[in-house]
Amino acid sequence: MERKLGVTAKQRVALLKNQASALLWYGKIETTEARAKELASYVSKIITLAVNTYTDTAETELVVKDEKGKETKKILVKDGVKKLNARRKIMSMVDDIQEVKGFKESKADFKKRTKAIKYPLIEKLFDEYAPKYATRKEEKGQGGGYTRIYKLGLRKGDAAQVAIIELV
Repeated sequence: MERKLGVTAKQRVALLKNQASALLWYGKIETTEARAKELASYVSKIITLAVNTYTDTAETELVVKDEKGKETKKILVKDGVKKLNARRKIMSMVDDIQEVKGFKESKADFKKRTKAIKYPLIEKLFDEYAPKYATRKEEKGQGGGYTRIYKLGLRKGDAAQVAIIELV
């Protein structure tokens, strides 16, 4: 049963998208206990989708001619059908967070580092989290259990139960 969290359906979807994006980007967020419990199942579905499809790639050989007419072969690696579908589904479930420039990083270095990355959060999910949780799944023989919730106590203003939710 889905919790209503005291807001309308549109606000609830927006809230879950925002919090899921923040959790996947930063690895840990602080929120109320009810929101954390709802967010745990939402993020679990996203990560499971990525883990099940991250290895699906299709390689194609491409012949490229340069200015002198010399032909060279390039191997082009693209997403397979299942991975592409998972990517699109995940993109509808989270808001994309853009990469930020490092503290002492020059503008040119930042542009060079982020030139090929169009959707940083999705790339992080498929490149970092999916392989990590896939090996964890093989070692433990079970999927899921990607998040951990710590209860912090009552919030001072409204006495709501506050919790920290983090990726394991």
